Amino acid sequence: MSVKQEALVLLLAGGVGSRLNILVQSRAKPAVPFAGHYRIIDFSLSNVMTSGLTKIGVLTQYKPLSLMRHLGMGEAWDFTGRSRGLKILPPHTGFKDSDWYKGTADAVRQNIDFLEKNPADEVLLLSGDHIYNMDFHAMIEYHRFKKADVTIGMMVVPMSEIYQFGAGVTDDNNRIIDWEEKPEHPKTNLASMGIYVFDYKYLLDSLYRDKAEVDFGMHILPRAIDNDNVFAYPFYGYWRDVGTIQSYWEANMDVIMRDSAISPAAWGVRTNIEADGRPADRPPARFSNSAKVSCSMISAGCVIRGTVINSVLAPGVVVEEGAVVRDSILFADCTVGKKSTVDLTICDKRVKISGDTIVGSGMNHDFPNIKQPKHLYTGITLVGKEASIPSGITIGRNCIVNSKTEESAFSTGKIADGETV
Repeated sequence: MSVKQEALVLLLAGGVGSRLNILVQSRAKPAVPFAGHYRIIDFSLSNVMTSGLTKIGVLTQYKPLSLMRHLGMGEAWDFTGRSRGLKILPPHTGFKDSDWYKGTADAVRQNIDFLEKNPADEVLLLSGDHIYNMDFHAMIEYHRFKKADVTIGMMVVPMSEIYQFGAGVTDDNNRIIDWEEKPEHPKTNLASMGIYVFDYKYLLDSLYRDKAEVDFGMHILPRAIDNDNVFAYPFYGYWRDVGTIQSYWEANMDVIMRDSAISPAAWGVRTNIEADGRPADRPPARFSNSAKVSCSMISAGCVIRGTVINSVLAPGVVVEEGAVVRDSILFADCTVGKKSTVDLTICDKRVKISGDTIVGSGMNHDFPNIKQPKHLYTGITLVGKEASIPSGITIGRNCIVNSKTEESAFSTGKIADGETV
């Protein structure tokens, strides 16, 4: 009887993630901070770790430096050792943009030498931009039990959201018999989670067969479903694609919700506390006599003298006396001056908001951003990395303040709903 080899893991972390707008101006989407001191990619990496898998290749492309610093050699997730390892796989680029990855299957194909140097019985393909907790060992055992060529992690989503995903129709045995990629008129609400287990040899054959097949959802999977054994692995836990500003904000709010289904600590999610100067290695948070905090996550190094309601504060945030932060996400080392209000806003790192300022003003939540109406349309305002907002400014709903904007850029005292600075 042959002994099964451990599955090889490939984690796709090269996507632009443009719908996250200015949050990905200087970093890849998987490197975007989440829930205080985590990064989005920490959830996929921690799932690999807790599932007992030890060999992983991370495919990078778009603005990878921050992500690569965070990954290091994989020490934070126990991927170092003689029989284990995390390998960063940068794109094999030439001089033209067209040399970059043309799709998910093309990305794996361009790293086929890594696959061939690490033979296994199965390959687990993951995305690095989802928030969830999953036992991949159980999924791989399911794949083996079904004698599948491909197994796809799938879950039921609201019918109104299925247009964002690959959608599969299954029979009574969970075999996928029909497939639609991001359908306008869906037949089902069973969505692909972007998690695949491939038979190792089947994946290699698929990649060698036709180089015009550059995407798993568009090309590889439909062919496999028509001709071979493809099964759905049903998932019923918490899973969220944080690919939009709205879904990113909602997932952060889920973390602080009472009886929430998401719990990074209980899930055993790890992050790299050594990266970028140990940003979370600070003294405990401090609260003055004037501080009022409810239903919020306050990270180490924060100083709270004002009011924080229903918000997530990363390490080193300062909220001065008389200031109010509500329904917001503040990345590391932001400061909110005295008597300022920050409402339904996401601030990137080191944003400085002077005193007597309002960010997120009024009730016009439905007036979208004029330049990016598909990114900001529910009232959330974005403030980019290291932007400085002077005293006395009022900023409306669905506004964007670009990264490194200086105080001199504010020529008027009011930024209207939907405007960009």
